Amino acid sequence: MKPTTQCCLIFWCFCFGICNGSAPSQFVHSSPHFPDWKKLYFVYHWPVTVCKMSENDCNNPPMYWTIHGLWTDKAEDCNKTWHFNVTEIKDLLVDMRQYWPDVLHENRTKFWKHEWDKHGTCAATLESLNSQKKYFSKALELYEKLDLNSYLLKLGIKPGSTYYQLEAIKEALTSAYNVTPKIQCLPPEQGEEVQTIGQIKFCFTKEFFLRNCTESKVDSYSARGNAFFGTEELSLCNDTLTNYPSHVQLYK
Repeated sequence: MKPTTQCCLIFWCFCFGICNGSAPSQFVHSSPHFPDWKKLYFVYHWPVTVCKMSENDCNNPPMYWTIHGLWTDKAEDCNKTWHFNVTEIKDLLVDMRQYWPDVLHENRTKFWKHEWDKHGTCAATLESLNSQKKYFSKALELYEKLDLNSYLLKLGIKPGSTYYQLEAIKEALTSAYNVTPKIQCLPPEQGEEVQTIGQIKFCFTKEFFLRNCTESKVDSYSARGNAFFGTEELSLCNDTLTNYPSHVQLYK
């Protein structure tokens, strides 16, 4: 093959790879659209609270904590040309449906697409997350590793009519994981004093070591809820009585 022809072929293959979202990680790193984020959030949400906040009528939400997402701390919507393709995670779909369900919409792939578009394309600057298969696989792996549902049950924290002091939940989780997570709640309704637990966020380094979660100006947006679920009203919990609901009572 002539040198000129060979160079043209290499260039064409490189362009084709970029267009199809499969460019090597070093080219992803060099893109100006990827901020230098510092940490990852692994986010659980409580399906009953998600249903409570929505005007939709959820039917039998899971009675266990499910995945909201795996997020970077500084970046969103980093590569709008890298489109979600559910066939790339076809081997994961059984676990995705169980542990990463969309409790509000029948077409749950829209939720996964949203998470990939908004967060996955930013996390892809890490080689370990630089494909859709890697990104969703890692989230499922962290879900299993953290095993939040089992830990809460062991700690005696169960959904139901009992109210908990938020500090007690926080101390229990810190004792179990040796790090401090972020806990987000739905504020009390007018005339009430009890907030409702909604999300729990664990922070990881880029090497996937657990670390303490701290709030700062640069990552404060990540403490908010997500417009996809209509959970913008979630905020960091106060150290007051907290409801851990076992059934849906509409908030709005």
